[in-house]
Amino acid sequence: MKIDTKGLHSFIDDDKIWLSLSSAKKCTPEKIQSVLDKASLKRGLNLDDVAILLQNEDPKLLDKMYETAKKIKEEIYGNRIVLFAPLYVGNECINDCVYCGFRISNHDCYRKTLSTDELVKETLALEKNGHKRLIMVYGEHSRYTPQFIADTVRTVYKTKIKNGEIRRVNINAAPLDAEGFKIVKEAGIGTYQIFQETYHKETYEKLHPSGPKSNYLWRLFGLERAFESGIDDIGIGALIGLFDWKFEVMALLTHSFHLEEKFGVGPHTISFPRIEPAFGSEFTLSPKHKVSDEDFKKLVAILRLAVPYTGLILTARESVEIRDEILPLGVSQIDGGSSIGIGEYSTEDKESFKKSQFILSDNRSLDEIICDLSKKGFIPSFCTACYRLGRTGEHFMELSKPGTIKSFCQPNALLTYTEYLLDYASKETKLVGSKLIEKEIESFAEGELKDKLMVKLDELKKGIRDLYF
Repeated sequence: MKIDTKGLHSFIDDDKIWLSLSSAKKCTPEKIQSVLDKASLKRGLNLDDVAILLQNEDPKLLDKMYETAKKIKEEIYGNRIVLFAPLYVGNECINDCVYCGFRISNHDCYRKTLSTDELVKETLALEKNGHKRLIMVYGEHSRYTPQFIADTVRTVYKTKIKNGEIRRVNINAAPLDAEGFKIVKEAGIGTYQIFQETYHKETYEKLHPSGPKSNYLWRLFGLERAFESGIDDIGIGALIGLFDWKFEVMALLTHSFHLEEKFGVGPHTISFPRIEPAFGSEFTLSPKHKVSDEDFKKLVAILRLAVPYTGLILTARESVEIRDEILPLGVSQIDGGSSIGIGEYSTEDKESFKKSQFILSDNRSLDEIICDLSKKGFIPSFCTACYRLGRTGEHFMELSKPGTIKSFCQPNALLTYTEYLLDYASKETKLVGSKLIEKEIESFAEGELKDKLMVKLDELKKGIRDLYF
């Protein structure tokens, strides 16, 4: 694959971002309140609005901001939380990113790429726990070609056991060229996710000293090549803690707005993982730009206000306590029962951390997470209907912005949740979940939708699976 960035120019304007953040420091409480009032309309915010919220330190207005974010989340997503799991396929890598356990100069990292048989075992282990949605992760290496990625995706899709199956595979891998994206798309992937890591070019170059990833522009324009190759469901993200978090939020949103302006639809998801210790990386032990819990909470709320219809992903890098606190403020997706060592789902490898990219903080099982979510009134969802029925990209936005999508999402969440309770849940989770579903059904207005939902729920109890609207 030839990396060609001739003619490309970054759309991240550092000077504009810093000027906007500087000007926002002078804003009055009345101006901050006006931005919150604008956000409550669920039409999103511009960069100057975002800068004002980023610079807000008024405790009362911060509380108001959290209340607004929570309200918007509830109005758009209801009490649904989509669940997925990461599946690391291989950690061989030719990049030398200083914060990553996979970097080529980390000679203590145990290199491993799953064979087809091992990939099947990993998939079966995930399915036996009830997973339906995965994000498959790959290092950047010559063996991880587009065809290799496509083949591994097809292996996962065709691996099934009893009622267990993976219905949606997302990808987190190196940027491809146009032909590569087309090959991967043909395998039936969902979202293609590329994190810029840091949008600050000078910092980016210091932290990515060698390998293909050292090319800032090739990575920055990767998702544009994906769009142009027919992939209309993409995810962006930054690794929070590599540079000033306020700059990264502004740059993430610049990227989101740029994609929407150019292609008519922005990213389906935004991720904002905080840097965590990585085996063999001193840099991760004391990052200069480490973000406090309070600032992280603020970051999530602002993203929800700025892009109300974009999915926000909160990962198991965070502790249980932080996830519980931040979840109501705008998060729509989390991973659960996650393992990030290569081959760790199907083995009891006590040195799997030496094959891992970083260290997780939330190590609860999927069932524990689902039980905890249920007790808090959240509906765990494994829904994949929109992606399989073509409700993606611009079509998804046409349904989501007027609120029409909710007529699909809530009943589909209840159907996939019921599947989980019937097939995989512990006794405690079944008890808590059944009561929650009964409560949710009572809240549905009488009519055709409720009638159809009741029919499908009854069919699930009779053993039929994979029902959706």
